[in-house]
Amino acid sequence: MCQMTSIRKRTWTAPNGEEKNSWQVDYADSSGKRRRKAFARKKAAEAWLTTAAYQVTQGVHTPDSQSITVTKAADLWLKRGEREKLEASTLAAYGQHVRLHIIPLCGDRKLSQITRPMAEGWRDDLMEKLSRPMASRVLRSLTAIVSEAQSRGYVAQNVVAGVKMRRAKREKPKVVIPTKADLKSVINAAKTSTEPMAYPLALIAVFAGLCASELRGLPWRCIDLKAGTVTVDQRADLKNVIGPPKSEAGYRTIPLPASAIAALTAWKLACPPTDQDLVFPSLAKRVMSHQYMNVNIMGAIQLAAGIADPVMKDGKPALDKEQRPMMAQRHTLHDFRHAAASLWIEQRVNPKRVQKWMGHSSIQVTFDTYGHLFDQADQDGAIAAAIEHEILKPTNVNRY
Repeated sequence: MCQMTSIRKRTWTAPNGEEKNSWQVDYADSSGKRRRKAFARKKAAEAWLTTAAYQVTQGVHTPDSQSITVTKAADLWLKRGEREKLEASTLAAYGQHVRLHIIPLCGDRKLSQITRPMAEGWRDDLMEKLSRPMASRVLRSLTAIVSEAQSRGYVAQNVVAGVKMRRAKREKPKVVIPTKADLKSVINAAKTSTEPMAYPLALIAVFAGLCASELRGLPWRCIDLKAGTVTVDQRADLKNVIGPPKSEAGYRTIPLPASAIAALTAWKLACPPTDQDLVFPSLAKRVMSHQYMNVNIMGAIQLAAGIADPVMKDGKPALDKEQRPMMAQRHTLHDFRHAAASLWIEQRVNPKRVQKWMGHSSIQVTFDTYGHLFDQADQDGAIAAAIEHEILKPTNVNRY
């Protein structure tokens, strides 16, 4: 038990003459300071004191009077994100987590009152109301909120950090990987496109596996035509603002095949100069929007190549004004990123190298996403050249 602890009944008369009573716990916290806490029932006081006594001995007890609510902690966390200039889209997502899910769930609860079983219950509530990926993101935000408050001294421990969103055994990451036939068709269509940047864009998307934001923010200084590499050290967010990669792992250098280097060399001569030295600028010579790059360039290439699927409405193919089936591109920019990873893995690239080239923060992310594709063997030699030959050689064989 805590030093100098006691539970005593306190009785008093309210202003209206009514007699009231409560059970008061007197105890010393970890620093030896005297604390008091009142309960309506003796059993509740005894149960609380048992828990508090253990927390004091472990140095993880926080008096309620020195703690703050989850709502207040969330506000501190969001303001820190603003000070650190997180991307607008990231802040917006965090704000939605807090406003729509966390505050309604537990906003009025003080951090010092949160227990592990309580946090486990919140996890279960989130899983019942939200999809598993969204529930996982909200839980991570809640964990970060309590961690921020802990660093400020508003709570001595983060019990939410131990609550995990375990993946169901049958659940696997669902990634769309374009077939080799689709990749070859897209590259061939890009080569004959009237859009001059289509061909180098398609090649670097397929062979380098850059994120859409990295392609949109790519500067010419990061293309080494002599070494045959592309380096990632910046990206464009959803508001077209150039900034650093999302994480330290985002900084990386990736080899490019000769065909990509040749296409980029030719495109550099034709590329309109921009203030930001962009490889793939918009018509206005600024950062190209994600929508334009994905639909107007890569989407148009796929439609020209016949890499498209009918648009469905109410279970039936949608028709245009001429009563013809409406078609939509089959693959997004992110699908080509998956294609690059699958091609590297097929060439027996070591998992750690795939992780590095993809810019994953941990090898676990790489295994979670592409584990089913790995053959645990490394390959020495010119990997980029082997992939280039596999994709561009004349063949109609579809090995996927």
